[in-house]
This record gives sequence, structure tokens and C-alpha cells, in this order.
Amino acid sequence: MNRLSQETIDFILSHRNDDVRQLALKINKKQDIDSEEAIVQIAGWQIAKKKIPSWAANDEIIYPKHLSMEQCSSEVTARYKSTLLKGDTMVDLTAGLGIDCYFISRNFNKVHYVERMDYLCNIAKHNFKTLGADNIEIHNDDCTEYLKSMQPVDCIFLDPARRNEHGGKTVAITDCEPDITKIENTLVEKGKTVMVKLSPMLDIHSALSELKFTDSLHIISVNNECKELVIVLKKESLHENNSHDETMINCEQITSNATSQHFSFTFEEEKNAKTIFAEKPGKYLYEPGAAILKAGPFKLLSSRYGVGKLHINSHLYTSDEMIDFPGRRFEVIETSSFSKKDLKTFLKDIANANITIRNFPSTVDDLRKKLKIKEGGQIYIFATTLNNGEKVLIKCKSIR
Repeated sequence: MNRLSQETIDFILSHRNDDVRQLALKINKKQDIDSEEAIVQIAGWQIAKKKIPSWAANDEIIYPKHLSMEQCSSEVTARYKSTLLKGDTMVDLTAGLGIDCYFISRNFNKVHYVERMDYLCNIAKHNFKTLGADNIEIHNDDCTEYLKSMQPVDCIFLDPARRNEHGGKTVAITDCEPDITKIENTLVEKGKTVMVKLSPMLDIHSALSELKFTDSLHIISVNNECKELVIVLKKESLHENNSHDETMINCEQITSNATSQHFSFTFEEEKNAKTIFAEKPGKYLYEPGAAILKAGPFKLLSSRYGVGKLHINSHLYTSDEMIDFPGRRFEVIETSSFSKKDLKTFLKDIANANITIRNFPSTVDDLRKKLKIKEGGQIYIFATTLNNGEKVLIKCKSIR
């Protein structure tokens, strides 16, 4: 933060944990500090503390305005992507704040950071120097123009802008800037490996159908929330007849304590898998993690882990012996129908519970009102449909 006055730096460091909105109302009275920049830095640090903790631990890091902080990758997802890439030379064509660029750069000898906003280039230059990332060279340029003239490299990384000219969020590949479908041929010519970060809301079948050179696809969830969809392109992975049945789909499910569950499959495996259906819930209940729910290997989960599926559309699994399942695990306490008699026994002494709907004709809010149960607590209730069509409630406790 050497571009700021010492008074401003001291103010930032002493007020970093304050409520930013309240602080903004009071800060204008301070004549000896850059109030606007102080608010930007405090707000940025508060986001970084959760999103990029190793950067937040360094008092010399400079943060950009809110939108760039909102759009940047988290440290945990950047670290995962860095495990997939290595080589001699790398180019990040849409580098932004430079989170992905920095973490991936540690696996390369020479890295080129490309960003068209000079404001972000200046911040990245300072931060990379502060972090000792001397192998990164800054280029203030448009990504498509840089791509045309650049020399071939081992790896190209890019995260297309997912906002339209009105600032609204976009999802489709063709609505992003740049449109990867238009430059895909050039990308695989210039990069031995190309990694593209896409919207976690994008349908994966749509992504695979629109890109010709997909080598693998990665769905990254953090604390059971899908955060990123990443596609790896390689020239030698050109798909005949646009078939992606053999493309490897990788589901990476990361938790807050940095542990991870990994599940990989192909659609060919899913097509050939046989589902085991359970007549009723056993001793243990399993809910696939968010990345797996996004990918949809629902038959394969049953056959690979030997667990019974409650219904073809319920996406809940069960067994009498506990297994290491890629998702949330629960011990079943009791199952109930919706008869008044069963419900009276089932709901006895339950004031609070966590309710989940899976293939059930109701919303969580409506069911909560009907059962007269408040949110939270140690009990989990799943409302679902069994294979025989019966609607049931399953009371569980979580297994950590």
C-alpha cells in the first residue's frame, strides 16, 4: 500500500474489522486520509479474509473495487486448478486481480498476465512483487489481440467475462467475452493445454456440445455449493461426431477444513451402470454432494458404491453398512408416512430440524409450516418419494 499516505494506511489497518457501511458515513470527517480508497481497501480485505486468506494475511496487498473482488476466484478453487497444470510457459489471457494467475504461476517458469484494464494491471504488478512472484510479466492488452500475436506456450488459462453490456450476469459460453467457440481453434494451436473457467450455472452437456476439443471437465464445489465449472481443451482431443461419452468428468468437493472428496466418471460409464433400488431406507442415508448432483452420475453412484437408490428421481441412497460416500452421510433414526398417527410419533419432541426436499411435491417453507418445525438444530428431515411411490419423511442425524 505504498501509494497511500501513512495516515491512510494506519486508518485502514486499525478499522479493517469495522462495518464498512457505518464507517463510510463517518469517514468523510477525516481530513488527513484518502477516505474513498480506505473504504475500498477495508471492504476488499474483508472479502479476501474469507476468499483469499493467504493474501489477507499480507498487509501490503492492494485490493480493487468491489466488482473485481466479487468476480475473482477463491484461493481454494485456484489451488485446485493449479494442481492440474504445470510446464515451462503459461499465459493468463483474462487475468483480472490475478488470483488464478498467481497460484498457477508457481508451477511454471515464465508466466504472462494479460489484462485490458490498466487499473488492475497496476494492482497486480504491486501484489505480485509483494508476493515474490517474479516470474510473472504484466501485459496491459486485449486478450484476443494478444492471442493473435503470442508465441505458443505450454498452457493458456482464461476466465471469460460473464457480464453483458448492461452489467447483468450471463451463463452461456456464446454470451461471454470472449466467446470461446469463436477462438477455440486458435487457443488449442497456441496452447498445449487450455483451461477455461465457465459459469457454475452452465449445463455441462451444453458446454461439451459447444466445444470441440474438450479433454476433461471439472466441477468444483466448496462447502456443498457449486463454485466453478472448468473445461480443459487439448488439440489432440478433437471429438468425432461431437460425442463426449468418453470425456472424463471430475467432481471435486472441497470442505472448509480443506478436505476434499473426488469422484470421476464418463457418461459411457453412467449409461452402462445398473441402479440398485431400495424398498425402504436402511440404517444409513446418503445425499450426493453439490458437484455430483450437478454432473448427474446417479446410476453409477448406486452400482459403484453398492448402495440402494430410494427412487429413480429422488437422488438419495441408502445402505445398512456405513460407507465412505461422496456427499453428506446420515444415520437414519426413523421413517414416517404422512398419516396423523405416524406424524404425531415422528414429530414428538422436535422443535427444530433441517429440512431437505428430494423428489417431493412441496417446498421446504410449506412443509416447515405444515409440520410446525423451526429451522436449525441437530436433526435432519428428508421429505422424499420411495420406489413404490410412497411419500415419506426420514429423520436422521449427521455423520461427520
